[in-house]
Amino acid sequence: MTTPFSALARLPGWAATLLCALAGALVPLSFAPFNLWPLAMVGLFAFLCLLHRRSGRSAWWRAWAFGLGLYGVGVSWIYISIHTYGNAPAPLAATMVGLFLLFVGLVFSLPFYLYGRWFSHHRFGPLLAFPALYLLGEWLRGWLLTGFPWLYLGYGHIDTWLAGWAPVLGVLGVSLLVLFTVSALAHGLLTAPRHWKPWVPALLVLVLWPAGFAFQQAEWTAPVGEPVSVGMVQPNIPQELKWDPSFVQPTLDRLDSLSEGLWDNDWLIWPEAAIPKVYHQMLPYLNELNTRAEETNTGLITGIIFDDAQKRAFYNSVVGLGPALGIYHKRRLVPFGEYVPLESQLRGLIDFFDLPTSIIHQGPWEQRGLQIGSVGISALICYEVVYPDLVARSARESQVLLTISNDAWFADSIGPLQHMQMARMRALETRRPMIRATNNGVSAFVDHRGQIEKRAEQFVQTNLEGTIQPRSGNTPFMVWGSWPVVVLCGLVLVFLGVWRRHKRSASATPPHLANNPGQ
Repeated sequence: MTTPFSALARLPGWAATLLCALAGALVPLSFAPFNLWPLAMVGLFAFLCLLHRRSGRSAWWRAWAFGLGLYGVGVSWIYISIHTYGNAPAPLAATMVGLFLLFVGLVFSLPFYLYGRWFSHHRFGPLLAFPALYLLGEWLRGWLLTGFPWLYLGYGHIDTWLAGWAPVLGVLGVSLLVLFTVSALAHGLLTAPRHWKPWVPALLVLVLWPAGFAFQQAEWTAPVGEPVSVGMVQPNIPQELKWDPSFVQPTLDRLDSLSEGLWDNDWLIWPEAAIPKVYHQMLPYLNELNTRAEETNTGLITGIIFDDAQKRAFYNSVVGLGPALGIYHKRRLVPFGEYVPLESQLRGLIDFFDLPTSIIHQGPWEQRGLQIGSVGISALICYEVVYPDLVARSARESQVLLTISNDAWFADSIGPLQHMQMARMRALETRRPMIRATNNGVSAFVDHRGQIEKRAEQFVQTNLEGTIQPRSGNTPFMVWGSWPVVVLCGLVLVFLGVWRRHKRSASATPPHLANNPGQ
């Protein structure tokens, strides 16, 4: 009988590698703005078939090709940041992007060397080892070298039944269910029926998806207090003028003008680093804002670079004025955008390594959020919103999520839309409403189910008003984080490894000793 494996196994090595790259390129099409989630499953199915019964080195090479396709399409917007706003010549920018893709592709491929080395010939390798190793790879990429937790499979399912699992298991748990769905199908086609009943895992899949739908109906958290009226400003400052000293006053005038009709709201939000000079240089202006906020009883929250003279440090921060209390310093920084790895070797080589914000220090790990009246606000600055466990921990003591950002670095690429999708997932995981205020979009109000209630058009000067309902209570994911999923995958691999070793030991025992162990 011809199976997907038998057909793909006959492909020449170069053709199989190319097909892996194409399979990887399908996965980003499941994310915003495309949202074609079945294509990711097609790509994963092809990838799994192409790994079947491969050696460690062969599986590693094919996985590297898959990773290059995945990131080559999924994070193509990095070129814009380096070339357009980092002023790197096109050939150099392309070279830097290529080196980055080779590196992240290498990191992606590492777990699959283990798959080829120990599990690709295992009876349950496609069903259990493949999803476990892929998931552990996603988790690894979330913290290795400060982490790049982008393109997790679960994001593509924020509008499917599997999204119901997000408050229980988080985005990594949704990823695992996607992988298991693909693996269950592949397992039935790659495994001889006489060894296993392939309909058993398929039946489990038919339970998991409707269970996700049932979980979607659960509230997990409860409304608390009165609804809050919120206004936000989207100034749409061009990135090339953001830190130009001659454009400081026009920036402030634009913020003031766009805010003029919003002071009757309970809260007023300005985006990341909205004020284009450091905190202590802008104290007279901040005092004016504070007075206005107190007079109107409007909690004003704005992004600004905070300069700590005593520590000789700069922080990417959120500050509260008027009834809004507190200051928050960003903890998860963007490599090269906010700090420069190997700074002494790289600074001065090209403009990209001397960006105005690449001098930022990491904020203290233990910080409280902001407070307006009785409502606690979990503040997240730009890149931080893509870290699920960070957001889950910070949300425990708050009733509202707030993320401010400046996605002008990515122009009109798919990057800002992917970023918005990840923010939606954080609201869903914590069952908290989210306010997302950005320089040029996507600015939006997101409800506790991860659905966008209102959004502003991208790349326009505008403001946006809406109402949010604070919520209290913890979802299971907020309590346990990603650890149950990670530990489960680790235990699965240990179980399969012990079973493999036992089977090999049993097969190596002479039959007469196996039948007469006392001899």
